[in-house]
Amino acid sequence: MRSRYLVLVVGLFTLLGRVPVGAQTAPSAPALESIGFDEAIRRATSANPGIAQAAAGILRAEALLQQVRARLRPSLDATFTTGVIDPVVRFNGASINPRTQTATGATLAIPILTSVRWAERAQAGDQVLVSQASAADVRRQIAMATAQAYLAVIAERRVLELDERARENAQAHFTYARQRFEGGVGSRLNMLRAQQELSSSEALVEQAGLSVRRAQEALGVLVAADAPVDAGEEPRFDVTGAETVNDAAGRLDVQFLAARQSAARRVLADTWKDRLPSLSALFTPQYLAPSGLFVQPRSMRVAVTFSVPLLDGAARRARQGERQAIVTSLAAERAGLDRQVSSEVRTARDAVTRTERARDRADAAAGQAAEVVTITDTAFREGATTNIEVIDAQRRARDAGTAAAIAEDAVRRARLELLVALGRFPQ
Repeated sequence: MRSRYLVLVVGLFTLLGRVPVGAQTAPSAPALESIGFDEAIRRATSANPGIAQAAAGILRAEALLQQVRARLRPSLDATFTTGVIDPVVRFNGASINPRTQTATGATLAIPILTSVRWAERAQAGDQVLVSQASAADVRRQIAMATAQAYLAVIAERRVLELDERARENAQAHFTYARQRFEGGVGSRLNMLRAQQELSSSEALVEQAGLSVRRAQEALGVLVAADAPVDAGEEPRFDVTGAETVNDAAGRLDVQFLAARQSAARRVLADTWKDRLPSLSALFTPQYLAPSGLFVQPRSMRVAVTFSVPLLDGAARRARQGERQAIVTSLAAERAGLDRQVSSEVRTARDAVTRTERARDRADAAAGQAAEVVTITDTAFREGATTNIEVIDAQRRARDAGTAAAIAEDAVRRARLELLVALGRFPQ
């Protein structure tokens, strides 16, 4: 069971990003920064690079919206042209067109009726909402990963404390067995058994210390720290009333998918606007210098363009089919997500109930195992048993203590998963 838990912790660290791990911290090394649960979530959801990327996505969507709006507004362009011709055509001794002539003009374009662009503006506004929902969902994922890493630090640190306590017990037993052997009362076999148990306990302490460091490194990466970060107090997840709540619409991933669905439906509904005509006006003044024989120096042109799409090679029908396919795909994704959310809520509730019962049983087993160690050690010192029973009792006590720590961590994780499933974390 303990090895399975270690595999889960290492897997979590691998998903969060591999970070170089140095040797175990020496007593003279600087103490690690210790932060609370709420502070870890706050730092991760404000300083993590993933948040910055999501914020950049919002800015990009807003910039695209501004580009679409700009196409709906009048535009003004200025031009300056210089022309040289040869030969020069003359009439009655005067040049019809000057050899060198400059033309200064401007073009004012005013969109009057542009149904397609109006639809694109609304669609771009939907994409801003989608990017905002996406950023919120990224925040949720980072908060969940940070919470899992924070709990992993607490659990691994608890396992390390248990292994260190088991090492102290093994050290005491070995010291006693060696004293008996050196005093001619005990046997070398008993001393070697106790020493073997001590060596095994020391190996487990080193492994647990490495697991703690990996969890601390993972937490440091998530909170955007340049060093490993230690977890402070244990979080208290309040699941009061969660047993009766059935609405998980507040989940950020559900809201993100709903925003995508709404945007896709609008794009599909606006397909018919591709067939609407468009109307625009152009105002073009121009100044020529020198003007020439038959050309006025100043001129002006006003044009009104009315365009009606007639034949496009079935491009509109193809776009409509593509948009319909996107809407259908998102509807199927939403149906799957709704089933998944319902399943997660049911599973999380059952997990809270069962892990709490398992924790109570594990705590009782750990207390009983500790009492067995005391009784067995006393019996051994009185000569009523061998050190085989003592070593076996110590191992069972260590395993029971580790199982209790794992059970306590499972309760915390189950409560967190219930809050996540109901959309109550992060707040």
